[in-house]
Amino acid sequence: MFREILALSLALLLAVPAAPAADLAVRKVVLYKHGIGFFERSGHVPAGEAARLDFKADEMNDLLKSLTIEERGGGKVSGVRYEASEPADRRLEQFPFAIKASASLAAILDQLKGSRIELRVGAPSGADRVQGVVVSGRVVPGSERQGEKQELVLLLDSGEIRTVDLLAASATRFLDPKLQSQFQDYLATLSQSRNREKRGVVIESSGAGPRDLIADYVIPTPAWKSSYRLVLDSSAEPLLEGWAIVDNTTGEDWTNISLSLVSGLPVSFITKLYQPRFVTRSEAELPEDRAERPILHSGAIELQEAAASAGIAWALAPPPPPAAPAALRRQMALREGNFKDVAQKAEPPANRLEFFSSLAQVAAGRDLGDLFEYRIDHPVTVHKSESAMLPFLQQRVKGRRLLIYSESYGSQHPLTAIEINNSTGKTLDGGAVTILDAGAYAGESLMETLKSGDKRLISYAVDLGARVTTAFDSQSNLLREFRFRRGVLTTRTALREVKTFTIRNVDARAKTLLIEAPVRREYKLVGATPAETTAAAYRFEVKLAAGATEKFPVTEERVIENSISVSSLTPDVLVTYVRNKDLNEASRKKLEPLVLLKQQLAKAQSDIQLTEKQIQDLIQDQSRLRQNISSLNQVSGQQQKVQEYAQRLAAQEIQLAGLRDREAEIQKRRAGLEQQINQLMDTLEI
Repeated sequence: MFREILALSLALLLAVPAAPAADLAVRKVVLYKHGIGFFERSGHVPAGEAARLDFKADEMNDLLKSLTIEERGGGKVSGVRYEASEPADRRLEQFPFAIKASASLAAILDQLKGSRIELRVGAPSGADRVQGVVVSGRVVPGSERQGEKQELVLLLDSGEIRTVDLLAASATRFLDPKLQSQFQDYLATLSQSRNREKRGVVIESSGAGPRDLIADYVIPTPAWKSSYRLVLDSSAEPLLEGWAIVDNTTGEDWTNISLSLVSGLPVSFITKLYQPRFVTRSEAELPEDRAERPILHSGAIELQEAAASAGIAWALAPPPPPAAPAALRRQMALREGNFKDVAQKAEPPANRLEFFSSLAQVAAGRDLGDLFEYRIDHPVTVHKSESAMLPFLQQRVKGRRLLIYSESYGSQHPLTAIEINNSTGKTLDGGAVTILDAGAYAGESLMETLKSGDKRLISYAVDLGARVTTAFDSQSNLLREFRFRRGVLTTRTALREVKTFTIRNVDARAKTLLIEAPVRREYKLVGATPAETTAAAYRFEVKLAAGATEKFPVTEERVIENSISVSSLTPDVLVTYVRNKDLNEASRKKLEPLVLLKQQLAKAQSDIQLTEKQIQDLIQDQSRLRQNISSLNQVSGQQQKVQEYAQRLAAQEIQLAGLRDREAEIQKRRAGLEQQINQLMDTLEI
């Protein structure tokens, strides 16, 4: 009973008439691929009213960034009001009272001690008005026979203190207008907190009369999706049919709106305009009150970017065997992509070889700068929390079939593919593609966004009638360039590698295969020329006869440049360059004198080392003889032995002198050779 009395009292106390607001209906929607939707609302606003729009909290940042308003009717837009994003709990803390979920009226009034209040006590027809200042409010526990009571103690204007039974009061009213307004704001804040998802935006005008209002804005929306049907029938060109999938998550119906779909990725971002921004201010003091601090200067950064270009696909489809029956020839032509042959010799379709579409309307396309727009040419209705599929394209395109193989596919079988040449004059948005062949499902694939005039390969099935294996056949080093200048030898050597693709066609029909070989930045192709090159692969065309096996080698070279000083090279290394078959005769004759001098120098160095070893051996032998002579001189009867050692020592001295003379002569010869080599290297150029 008390809750009903409290609700009635507060309703009578705080109820105020709501300001009238007119709604603006959605008239136009433009959906983008990056999660943004452009909306146009318009409507008639009667005199004295404002226009109101409701948005979700997470839409407010984009709304405040993009909202534009046009008013027709003589007035001007004077402002836009919207609910602040401050949390309700924080806003409620600013009031001098709090209304808890289970608080009684006595507990609420007890927080307002000293406030003037008026109560109506008794029956509504003859109720007494009691006015006074709130002293306190309390809840008196009840007994088994009588429930609890709520009492309010008032100081009356007469000076009396009176206790009033709140349950007997039919109405309560604050006499302080400021307190009355605070209660209204408090309850309004509570009401807003119950609907946290919605934020009201009110558009006010300076004009007093009726007017028409148009509001444009962007808010986050699900990206529209596209899917395609590629139909291979008896026509000379396959039929491409595009469907757009749109989702209405705005919380309101789109009724007979103008809908457009934009392909492209414009720049878009979120900036926090809805949340209050508090700026942290720095503290300011007098200079003499603090010490100086160091200043940090940022460094400069230079960025460089490079764009990579992507290749486009190609294909070549062989005609069907001429000896096949007409029906078989027709089916093989469809499978091989020879649409023209089928169109000229087509028979009445018995197994849905023809495709008849029941689409009545599609979208009109136009360029929007770097973007492309599909505008649905009829009003669209999508109810809230619903999605819809809408056709936006139905057109014949240029296309032909082929096989494509790459080691990266992880299979020995190539893929069946079709080349799509975008001859529609429109941008084809990226999406899933389902291929229908002769009235039946043939496979599916994905297609990137395709600009007008561009083309792509779309693979949709595995061809089990062909197998491809690869083998690394050979590797060799070839001398490509030889330069000699000022004693520095520079060579360019080519590391050649050959990979062979072996293709087996087990079907009784000819095929054309497209082989993809990876592009290795440090290698260069030799011999075979690719039909085209993408950013990551070379593409080679290989024609396969029926039931045949073909081998296709791919040769690549990597050139390695090396520079070295000739003074550090041995004669044997120089001889390998002289004898290299890739070195021309003139260069060989220029190098031969240098090789001869290097060989003579090596021989001189070897002779010096041998002589030095002989000298060292003699010196060690002489040292041993002198020790023996010294020992024998102290022993009697050993004079003859001493004489023999002395004679040997004298002979070694003569031999040692000859070796030292020879060493000096060889060193002189070595110095002369080094001088000749240095002079030759300074003047020799190849």
